[in-house]
Amino acid sequence: MKKLSTWVASGLVIFGAHAALAAVTPDQAALLKTTLTPMGSERAGSADGLIPPWTGGLTTMPAGLTPNDLMPDFFASDPKVVTIDASNMAQYKDRLTDGVMAMMTKYPGFHIDVYPTHRTAALPQWVYDNIYQNALNAKPLPQGARLGFTGAYGGYPFPIPDADPDLAGAEIMWNHNCRWVGSADDRIIASYVMSHGVLTLASGYQVYQDSPYYQQDGSLATYSGWIRRFGINYLAPPEINGQQLIEWQPTNALFSPTQVWSYLNGQGRVRKAPEETYDDPSSAADDVANEDEYFVFYGAQDRYDWKLIGKKEMYIPYNNNKLAFVTADQAQLPNYINPDDVRWELHRVWIVDATLHPGDRNVVPHRRYYIDEDTWNATIGDEWDAQGNIWKVDMMFTQDLPYMPGTIYMNSVTYNLQANEYVTLGGPWANPPYNDAYLPTEEPQQTWNPQTLGAQAQY
Repeated sequence: MKKLSTWVASGLVIFGAHAALAAVTPDQAALLKTTLTPMGSERAGSADGLIPPWTGGLTTMPAGLTPNDLMPDFFASDPKVVTIDASNMAQYKDRLTDGVMAMMTKYPGFHIDVYPTHRTAALPQWVYDNIYQNALNAKPLPQGARLGFTGAYGGYPFPIPDADPDLAGAEIMWNHNCRWVGSADDRIIASYVMSHGVLTLASGYQVYQDSPYYQQDGSLATYSGWIRRFGINYLAPPEINGQQLIEWQPTNALFSPTQVWSYLNGQGRVRKAPEETYDDPSSAADDVANEDEYFVFYGAQDRYDWKLIGKKEMYIPYNNNKLAFVTADQAQLPNYINPDDVRWELHRVWIVDATLHPGDRNVVPHRRYYIDEDTWNATIGDEWDAQGNIWKVDMMFTQDLPYMPGTIYMNSVTYNLQANEYVTLGGPWANPPYNDAYLPTEEPQQTWNPQTLGAQAQY
């Protein structure tokens, strides 16, 4: 196989001609310590200086704050670079996605405020060390990269994607699925639905997660095969108060499909719920978003063929700590998140197309994702219907947590442009109790046993 050299020219990737076996050569992996960042992004800034060089990311805590506090907007004093809306989007179309331009066209008040770019992404040193080893050892499954990979642990599995765009696309999406969000956390958040101008609390819940994939004292030899495990205790609205759920997300869908168990308080029993995957409508999102639209894209990749289109400088949401200090009513306008509360920046992104694999089905036949080079977060997803019309637009809003360190997922939104509704998929708001800090709290291991849910049943 060949591996990508990640230089950018005219906004597109140049493919390298380095021969390798299944992973990168030692010389290529060494680029992670020189011209590439430890995450695999380009260390240098852009030629015009609008994207600065990466110098280590944001790792300094504000004086007087602890991880128990919400982290502030670190760049609140930045001047606005430009506001883009329907009146001037043609001037900037090379840096806007189809979905963003469709929103500007459909909703006259929708705009994006662009601010100076800050490359805040940072990881612990032990994760950097693992990424380097992954570059040398990670391999897509022989049955297909969309099905999974082996040989990686504790970091992005493919920091230097393959030169074959059909392999690279799936590898980049695995980087997104294995993005860094810490080793464990526990917080209270909420999802809201805006439908035809009416805002409704879809679900408020305590969510806790741990990542068997990201344990500092773990190793590839002891890795269980599960990227992360989620637990949810529903608090609101009243009709779902008391319901619980556990979900395990695998590295290899071919060998271990996603596992979901739910405790339904009205039945007093635990059920295996294999249907809560792929394009099944999410009840926690009031069926406005599907299960695989969380985090812009979530879950198994096997139903799509993934193709790398290239790498480009694009405007994407970034460094949005401010959103945690805005109430749900203030932030969520009738057709979109209040543009005044969302920060956009210019970053280099990988562009990956997803089309249905022959014989597989999903209600969304075509998707395109824009993955930030530093964090490997899929920051925007455009979705088309079977007639080729823009249907949905997904966006991720990231937060900066220097104590972790990391620039990680905070909240996401799925806009349904054809139904004039959207859902925010779990995030902190200024409304108590949903203004919880991202606490690095690890749950006892018995928490992840489905029998633990059953023990709480009331008969």
